[in-house]
Amino acid sequence: MIPVLESLFEYCMELKASDIHLSVDEPPRFRVQGQLAPRPELETFDARTVDEIAMELGLYTLPLGCPDGTERVRKTLVDNGAIDGAMTAPDGQRYRFNLFRQQGRTSVALRRLDSTFRSLPELGLPPRIADFCQERDGLVIVTGPTGSGKSTTLATLIDGVNTTRESFIVTIEDPIEFVHTSKLSLVNQRQVGRDARSFNDALVEAMRQDPDVILVGEIRDTETVRTALRAAETGHLVFTTLHAGDCAGAVERIVSVFPADEQNSVRRQLAMVLRGIVAQHLLVSADGFRRHAAVEVMVNTSGVSNLIATGRTAQIASAIETGGNEGMRSLEESLAELLFAGAVSERDAFLLTRSPETLQRRLYGDVEE
Repeated sequence: MIPVLESLFEYCMELKASDIHLSVDEPPRFRVQGQLAPRPELETFDARTVDEIAMELGLYTLPLGCPDGTERVRKTLVDNGAIDGAMTAPDGQRYRFNLFRQQGRTSVALRRLDSTFRSLPELGLPPRIADFCQERDGLVIVTGPTGSGKSTTLATLIDGVNTTRESFIVTIEDPIEFVHTSKLSLVNQRQVGRDARSFNDALVEAMRQDPDVILVGEIRDTETVRTALRAAETGHLVFTTLHAGDCAGAVERIVSVFPADEQNSVRRQLAMVLRGIVAQHLLVSADGFRRHAAVEVMVNTSGVSNLIATGRTAQIASAIETGGNEGMRSLEESLAELLFAGAVSERDAFLLTRSPETLQRRLYGDVEE
């Protein structure tokens, strides 16, 4: 590994930063506790240095022993505009990276990944989520904005299956972020672009490989969603992520990728195969030194299933709010707990909630005018 990249990784670990950003004629920037700031003590990187780092990282996206690796990386970057990948630093720490072109120059974004699988309580997630690992089939979705910890939660759930069940797990990722060693389960991990042509192709192929559990890193298009629903319907337990703000939004996001004339049948299919949704957000702590997870959990009970099938997703939030005995948890309940613990600021909590009235009631009870 080139010395400048190794130094960046060492500095990232020293700062406990989550991300590194490199741009031409700028000093490296590190994201610490959600805040991105330049490090004036570091030298500015010129175009040659950023390009050298990008080419080094890009080699990790190619098959081992690939001839003319640097030239292939350079051509792919010019032709496509961006390259995704992941790699392991000399100290064993894994990083996800994106190389991209902007204004004719190369830039690099890296994210430091957790090197160990933490428990759900350590992640600030409700233990009830672990029950999803014991489902025999169906669809489990983890949703939230970029940087909310979806991949970490999925890795923890897959590790939960791996340590408690004798099963065959196939993961389909772009890139592979967390490396799973087979424990009770046998785990095979496939990287899109390196081991498979696309998410959908890999998912179709996985269904012929006798898996019990399939992880699809993200369902991005109609065909992948269609295949994931079919896999869940035919006896596989499917874990996946998508970008949505809450559980109801995740349902609508899945339905909306289909043409209008298919959406009613998709709602019925989703109502049948869905097992649960976890929607999560990360908030900076009140003291500014850490981040806390605010989590909404939806369990697909018969009542929720009926709401999905009949298109009444606007009522899902109310079902979650009153579904505590069935393992559900509303975002407002999660935010109220964080506020009672003094973990986050009231301002941040009210900026995140979609129902200020519900959060107000949880905090202060019914306030008479």
